[in-house]
Amino acid sequence: MHSLKWIWTYMRDFKSGICIGFLLVLVVAGLNMLNPYFSGRIVDDVIYGGNMPLLWKLIGFMIAVTMIKTVIRYSFQLLFERISQRVIYTIRKQLYERLNELDFRYYDRTKTGDIMARMTGDMEAVRHFTAWTTYMIVENAMVLFFAIIFMFTIHAPLTVAMLAVTPVIGFFAYRMSSEVRPTFSEIRAQFARLNSVVQENISGNRVVKAFAKEEHEIGKFSAENRAFKEKNIKSARVWEKYLPVLDSLAGVLTVVMILAGGFMVVQGSLTIGELVIFNSLIWALNNPMRMAGWLINDVQRFIASAEKIEDLLNEQPAITNRKQKGESVSADFSVQFQDVTFKYEDEPVLSDITFGVKTGQTVAIVGPTGAGKSTIVNLLCRFYDADSGEVIVEGRDVKDWNVRSLRKHTAMVMQDIFLFSDTIEGNIAYGMPDATLEQVKDAAKKAEAHGFISKLPEGYDTIIGERGVGLSGGQRQRISLARALLKDAPILILDDTTSAVDLETEMRIQKTLKPILREKTCFIIAHRISSVKEADLILVLENGQIMERGRHEDLLKRKGRYYNVFKNQFGDFDGHQFGKEVM
Repeated sequence: MHSLKWIWTYMRDFKSGICIGFLLVLVVAGLNMLNPYFSGRIVDDVIYGGNMPLLWKLIGFMIAVTMIKTVIRYSFQLLFERISQRVIYTIRKQLYERLNELDFRYYDRTKTGDIMARMTGDMEAVRHFTAWTTYMIVENAMVLFFAIIFMFTIHAPLTVAMLAVTPVIGFFAYRMSSEVRPTFSEIRAQFARLNSVVQENISGNRVVKAFAKEEHEIGKFSAENRAFKEKNIKSARVWEKYLPVLDSLAGVLTVVMILAGGFMVVQGSLTIGELVIFNSLIWALNNPMRMAGWLINDVQRFIASAEKIEDLLNEQPAITNRKQKGESVSADFSVQFQDVTFKYEDEPVLSDITFGVKTGQTVAIVGPTGAGKSTIVNLLCRFYDADSGEVIVEGRDVKDWNVRSLRKHTAMVMQDIFLFSDTIEGNIAYGMPDATLEQVKDAAKKAEAHGFISKLPEGYDTIIGERGVGLSGGQRQRISLARALLKDAPILILDDTTSAVDLETEMRIQKTLKPILREKTCFIIAHRISSVKEADLILVLENGQIMERGRHEDLLKRKGRYYNVFKNQFGDFDGHQFGKEVM
């Protein structure tokens, strides 16, 4: 019942159209009673009564009713389809908007396949319900109601005899509804898991092929596909159990009509024409009873899908605008971390992080994988909120900023580079869609990307494959850097930006960036010492804590962890054991 109330919140915007549609459904249900009546008149008045002129009138009426009924049925079917498409458009738009509002934590715990299942299969189940199931329920109910009333006016005793079986049909229909609903929820959940396996395999197809794991992935898919098949078979077994019973009970009506009606004709209490009318109206009793099982299936499928869609729409982001303050007008974009602690789920990531950086200064963060380097900048951008402590930008806690305003003033080159299936120009101008081609080229030159872009057949109009397929890791990094530089935000975050480029290119990039960084508050996360040695402040992280801090020369003099890594010519934090000098 809750799901019906939920879908009505969308359908009520079209209530005038829905009322017209249901009115047309009622008209069609009523017209369905006429042709059986005309058939009975033909038998009694024409065949037995000899009124031949009446025959052509009745045939004309039957043809007219059939044509009118066809036109009206087409009209309300088209009307409900249009309403359903508008309803689905609104729901899909709200779903996508909600997906863009949700924070990193939601995506960390939710599989892509589950989200895609809600946007596709679940949406189709809702569309089918609004476009077809709703009017079919009303139409079948009204046909049954009109048929019973009409039959009572003709011959009440025969009608009572034929309706004696309906309570039994109602009982089995209720039982089927109760048993089939859980199976649809299981089918929907398994479909999401199957989607996830396919999505992961497609996204990671290069890794699969590189490790020759095709058979392993096929095995994973087969297992989920088999489970999906079994869930559907389990649901089909419920239909198998009840639908034959419902069909058989509906078929009993014909037997009752023949036996009881024949007896009444012999007794003289029922005419042959009236028996023909009852015979013609059997479908009006049979069909709704037969359809009851299928409509119950559609309703239960709708409920299972609607619950999942509603859950997503009701999902609230953990990152919210608490005070909705406007955009900054200050030129001071200093950043302070004060006793910041953060854990992901139950896993500690950062502990008592405290440091500060002023506008025009650069802070570099180094440390082994998993030390919490990227988490620091994620907290700065409010992709996550700190468990305790404060992250302060321009003198106020980031929680007091409007999230969009905060991120508008931040440009970030992420460690996990994502390029869209668009032109190179479109990818670089993603943060500034109104940028001119000359501005795009200027940003590309600063990122040392203009050279290789110019050599491409289509230049800046070259379409990049999904996630940057066709480009090297270094090329993707430079396009991502150009995208951040074009945005020209006062806070610049470079997360492992030049790890995939050669040392010569890295030096040219650093030389180009030097005057740019003097005007910004910059965060650099890197493994190479060459990328961080010019920073105003270097933080050495280990196990979520700052173990050392200072400038490059100061840290070398201390001969601690930073010095040991510097002494290692590769500057490999992941492969270096902290606390032991390399001999």
